[in-house]
Amino acid sequence: MAGLFQEFKKFAVKGNMIDLAVGVVIGAAFNKIVDVLVKQIITPPLGYLTAGIELADLQWVLKEPVTNDAGEVVDPGAVIGYGLFLEAMIDFLIIAFTLFVVIRFINSLRDKAEDTGNKTVPTPKDIQLLTDIKEEMMKMNGSVPASERPPA
Repeated sequence: MAGLFQEFKKFAVKGNMIDLAVGVVIGAAFNKIVDVLVKQIITPPLGYLTAGIELADLQWVLKEPVTNDAGEVVDPGAVIGYGLFLEAMIDFLIIAFTLFVVIRFINSLRDKAEDTGNKTVPTPKDIQLLTDIKEEMMKMNGSVPASERPPA
């Protein structure tokens, strides 16, 4: 039992696990922000432009609901509520676009950091070490790197 606890502790304390937990919490908060953005800021003007129709209330009635004389629903009918689906799609598109922009930004920073020719960004030690090994191997083989060859 102690070995299992130690193994779980080692797993939970790893940086990747903590990063994942932080990502989930931030993602949940961001999802709430996007949900409010869509429902309170984007859809009201759309409803105004469509003569007061709420996006969430859009539905396609296949069979009308049946009620009795007391107003109780006897048969719920068949209704396809596509308005909520449209709101969810707008949420998804906003989140997907935001993630695309963030990942693109991170990739551009990573590309700058991994560019050995860019002297404005310090080269990470592992990449510098690989570059040094590559240069030493080229010296040993007597070949000239492509970046130092004269133009043809």
